[in-house]
Amino acid sequence: MDRPWARVPSTAGKALRPYVVGATDEIIAEVRAQVAEYARPLKGNFGNRITQGVSVALDQFVGLLGSDTELPDTRIYAELGRVEHREGRTLAALQSAYQVGTRTVWRAVGESPVARALPPDVIFALAEALFSYVEQISAASVAGWAQEEAMQAGSLQTRRNVLVEALVARPPVEPAEIEKLATAAGWTVPARLAALVVDDAVEVAARIPGAVAADLDPAGIAFVPAVRDGLDEVVRAALRDRSAVLGPVVPAAEAHRSAARARSAWPAHAAGLLARDGDPLLRADTHLVELLLVGAPDLAADLRDRVTGPLQDMPSGAAARALETLRAWLDAHGDVSTAAAALHVHPQTVRYRLTSLREIYGEALDDPAQRLELTVGLRALDAKP
Repeated sequence: MDRPWARVPSTAGKALRPYVVGATDEIIAEVRAQVAEYARPLKGNFGNRITQGVSVALDQFVGLLGSDTELPDTRIYAELGRVEHREGRTLAALQSAYQVGTRTVWRAVGESPVARALPPDVIFALAEALFSYVEQISAASVAGWAQEEAMQAGSLQTRRNVLVEALVARPPVEPAEIEKLATAAGWTVPARLAALVVDDAVEVAARIPGAVAADLDPAGIAFVPAVRDGLDEVVRAALRDRSAVLGPVVPAAEAHRSAARARSAWPAHAAGLLARDGDPLLRADTHLVELLLVGAPDLAADLRDRVTGPLQDMPSGAAARALETLRAWLDAHGDVSTAAAALHVHPQTVRYRLTSLREIYGEALDDPAQRLELTVGLRALDAKP
């Protein structure tokens, strides 16, 4: 690693020491004046830490001038960064404090009679040495701050994992206990919410105000506060085209119910069996029949046979037209004109095909219960892999 301080004569370092170290109070005053998060009385641990930190850094810098040694152990500056994080000061504030300190000490050096007598090449080397030194110790502090951030974020996410698992638990966890877990996880329990099942739930939830999430197995789950309008739009913007299932909006005390509904739909939606329009976001409460069929595969198979069984002896093309006409007629509630419009054929063509359908399905077309079975059987065909 380059050691620019080695290019500054040690005699210059000795002569500059009083001016560099003497800038301690001015640096502290400038940092407190220019960086809002440091605008506090110099009392207690805060006062001792900032005073000692500045004076030690300046003394160490002057001691390096004229030497070819590497920067001493920077763990003290990494610890300073960790402490600053624990005290609630931001990374931007920490970096600003270093920048203000650097400008202040350089001004003190430049205004000293010693600097005025130094040749330009020594002045340039001194500036390079100062900025390189501060860059290295500030990098250590930033690394310490970031390490503390990662540790606290991990701890916070652990608490949020516990909270989410409590929200999905059955039988439900008592609301008072949920409130305690939410407080520990830094989350405000909304009056109403919806469960969102999605891969990378923690990442997605970070883009939804007020959401909390955990990346559970087999898919993550987030709880999203209900908004009066535009819940789908908020969720879609956060998903960024990921496949997801949104459960029904429920009171917070019934979070487990929304989660159970969304989870039940997730495997089929992830396999592409539910959202026929290609929409990556599925509203679980709009696909209740499909969810029933997914949860009862034997029943779904029987219903499919109920629809397709009578067509087995027909040529494949004729069977496909029969199913298409049956679907359109049932969807139109028996209205021939509406069914014809959906099929893009003449109503008389639908009447002709209905005659054949009645021969195939008999009284099932007139019996409400059997018509329902046929309708659901057609939905079961849609959901079949």
